[in-house]
Amino acid sequence: MLRPLIGITTRLDIAQNTFYLRRFYGEAVSAFGGVPVYIPLIPEEDYLGALSEKLDGLLLSGSNSDLDPAYFNEEPQRGLGHVIAERDKTDLILLKLAEVRELPVLGICFGAQSLAVSRGGSLIQDLASENPQVLKHDQGEPYDRPSHSIQIETGSLLERIAGSKSARVNTSHHQAIRTPGRDLCISARSMDGVVECIEDTRPGRYVLGTQWHPELGWQTDQLSRAIFESFVNEAARRMS
Repeated sequence: MLRPLIGITTRLDIAQNTFYLRRFYGEAVSAFGGVPVYIPLIPEEDYLGALSEKLDGLLLSGSNSDLDPAYFNEEPQRGLGHVIAERDKTDLILLKLAEVRELPVLGICFGAQSLAVSRGGSLIQDLASENPQVLKHDQGEPYDRPSHSIQIETGSLLERIAGSKSARVNTSHHQAIRTPGRDLCISARSMDGVVECIEDTRPGRYVLGTQWHPELGWQTDQLSRAIFESFVNEAARRMS
C-alpha cells in the first residue's frame, strides 16, 4: 500500500550549524501511515519547489525562534525572542507552494503562526507584555501534559476531528496569532481569549494550525491522535 509523503520542516541550531528536529513529529506521522520527510531549512524556491512536487502533505513544526515581525509590518518589541531567517523564509516559501498545489497542511505552534502570517495575518509578539493577565501558555515540563482548556467553534474542522466543543491541550509558546489572515478563521481559543487554532474556510481545503503540540501527546492523548490520523488520511486521500 502506498503511504503519503509528508514534508516536515526542521529547526536550525545556529551555534552548531545543524538542522535538527525532535523525534516526535516523524514518529507521529509514521504511526498513522505517512512517510516523514524532514526538510532542511534552505530557503531556495527551486529546491523547495522540486521537493514539494513529491509531497502529499506539509507539516510545519514548532520552533524555539520567533517570526520576524517585519513580515506583518511591525517593529520588534521588547518581548520578542530570537529570529532565525532561514526558518521564516523556508516556511513561507513552502506555504506558497502548498497553496498552489492545494496540499493538506498542518501547522504546529510556530508553524501555525507561519501559516497566519503567510496569509497576511499578524501575531502578538509577547503575550505577557501585552496582557499580564493571560494564562500560563509556556507550561514547561512535562511538555505533553494537557495544561489548559480550549473552546472549539461549532461546525469547524477541529470540532469534527475532536468530536467535542472543548478540550485540554499542552502549550509551549509566548507568542500568539492576533489576526489569522486570508481564507483562515479562528476555530478555538483558550479561556483567556488567546487564539489556539486556525483553519481554512474554503470548501475542500485541509489547512489546520494548532498553537499547542499534538506531536508530544499522540501516543496517549485522544485529540492529538485524532489530529494526526485526520491529517495523514487527508494526504493519503489526495494520492488516490
